[in-house]
Amino acid sequence: MLAVQTIAFPQYQSLGGLSQRELVQILPRFTPVTPPAPPGPPNDTSVKLVNDEAHPYIPPRNGDMRGPCPGLNTLASHGYLPRNGIVTPAQIINAVQDGFGMDNALAIRLVYGTMLVDGNPLTNLMSIGAKSSLTGPDPPKPAIVGGVDTHAVLEGMLHVLSIGDFFFGDNHSFNQTLFNELVAFSNQFGGGNYNLTVATEYRFHRIQQSIAENPTFSFISPRIVTAYGEATFPFVFFVDGRKADGQLSMKDALGFFRDGRMPDDFHRADASKTSDLVDNGVDAIFTAHPVQPGGNNGTVNSYTLDPNSAGINDTCKGYTDFVNVTVRSLYPNPQGALRNNLN
Repeated sequence: MLAVQTIAFPQYQSLGGLSQRELVQILPRFTPVTPPAPPGPPNDTSVKLVNDEAHPYIPPRNGDMRGPCPGLNTLASHGYLPRNGIVTPAQIINAVQDGFGMDNALAIRLVYGTMLVDGNPLTNLMSIGAKSSLTGPDPPKPAIVGGVDTHAVLEGMLHVLSIGDFFFGDNHSFNQTLFNELVAFSNQFGGGNYNLTVATEYRFHRIQQSIAENPTFSFISPRIVTAYGEATFPFVFFVDGRKADGQLSMKDALGFFRDGRMPDDFHRADASKTSDLVDNGVDAIFTAHPVQPGGNNGTVNSYTLDPNSAGINDTCKGYTDFVNVTVRSLYPNPQGALRNNLN
């Protein structure tokens, strides 16, 4: 009966929890989606008006998925992504390139890293917010397919200065208290704007705050890498490309973080420069206050170094750890189409 239900209503059912015998019966009749090759860069990567008539801001409707990444929320609310928040990796890559001017190679790394953890490799779909039945039948557990809200494995490659804090109950809704804190740091270190200096001090502050308040705080690969990268995104991608001075006003920041809305007449960044801006920003932020991989051991202020984790500059080990530890923990024995899609 369960097998019949799964075949009859595949968009509302999960393959998780079925026995091996049931999976053997079902999977041959389930047609998975073969992911296409990643999109290349657009022909035009220059500064360009992106808050235009073809991409008006429409607030999310009831049921539309929104999550911890203000960039993805903004792209969905302006129609660069499907407005319901259920997306494919190719759609995200095209959207971050077209809407924000993100470098193609950077976009591919971020998007597919997120997809492997948060998305559904059988259907090539992912929620930019919470878990959704609209991403189709789940692969067998321990796969999570929890959407970008997922925290159990890592906080998501695409989070930008996480909107909330999972340990305190919510990592996806706008947190006015944290935003007020960001404003205070911007006033103290950036003359009222979010910039590289503010990112440096605020990133370090949030790490120290997590050590002091979150007994399960973990800061190992891949999170240690994405934490520094995401701190650069607002002053690279949320600043109008005609200005491109790395100075994000708090008015514009509030629009992105709270409303998922571009400023009027917003122009994207020059994609030929964004990868270097991110890389140089990461180096500067880490060098100012280097924090080595580690985590709390169940109590606050118990941060202990983890010698087995890749560091921020250990790219090769970071990649192999992500594949052999993170991905393998979710898909320990993939078969057939699932194995092919993961590869």
